[in-house]
Amino acid sequence: MALAVVTAGTSAIGRHLVTALAGAGYDVALTHIGSGDLAAAVCGQVEASGQRALAVEVDAGDEAGVYAFHAQAADWAGEAPSVLVNNAGIQTWASLLELKAEQWDAVMRTNLRGTFLNTQAAAKLMIAGGVKGAVVNLGSGCNKVAFPRLVDYTTSKGGIEQFTKVAASELGPHGIRVNCVAPGAVETERTKAEAGDYAATWSKVTPLRRVGLPADIAGPVLFFCSEAASFVTGQTLWVDGGVFSQAPWPYEV
Repeated sequence: MALAVVTAGTSAIGRHLVTALAGAGYDVALTHIGSGDLAAAVCGQVEASGQRALAVEVDAGDEAGVYAFHAQAADWAGEAPSVLVNNAGIQTWASLLELKAEQWDAVMRTNLRGTFLNTQAAAKLMIAGGVKGAVVNLGSGCNKVAFPRLVDYTTSKGGIEQFTKVAASELGPHGIRVNCVAPGAVETERTKAEAGDYAATWSKVTPLRRVGLPADIAGPVLFFCSEAASFVTGQTLWVDGGVFSQAPWPYEV
């Protein structure tokens, strides 16, 4: 059985990615921080589908911890990973003039450094094991456009898109594909705190007239992991209901 690794596998989106990959036939190793009970529940869902699951508490920005986790996961599975999904991400809600340097550093550590470290660790195992693998990075609509009051988050996600391209260029000769899925407005526990009615706020400006749900992200991720995308690398797929493809428009649509 093939091994898939998902960082932040207990997050709102992460949980759907883990169970979707299990449903596609992968054993799944996932990381979390301080979510032991939820990690156990997610692992239970994976095992109920007939696949195996491993959950380990890992800080995505800790080099030693990341490398130890990937080695543990490969040893547990008996093989190198076939799939890595870099899902770990945090944000700070603050303006440029209010943002503290330590907040900037924390976001860069998890989002950008974490994507780099996990990709490097997984890719080394893939190459050593002769695995033609797939890496999927979670971006954002702010890969493309600026998000006010999300200075560090926007910068980190823009960096992830460029990292996706350079990683695809360097890992392609090893048969490893690297792509990015960039969600738009997705309703989760975190995003609902941004507005009194998050769904209504974003639905009215989204061409499909609804917000995304965590389950909407799973299909595009599975596509990038599949043979259907065997000649696709270095790409970003916008999963945003069209919201970031339209220009600001003052007229009724």
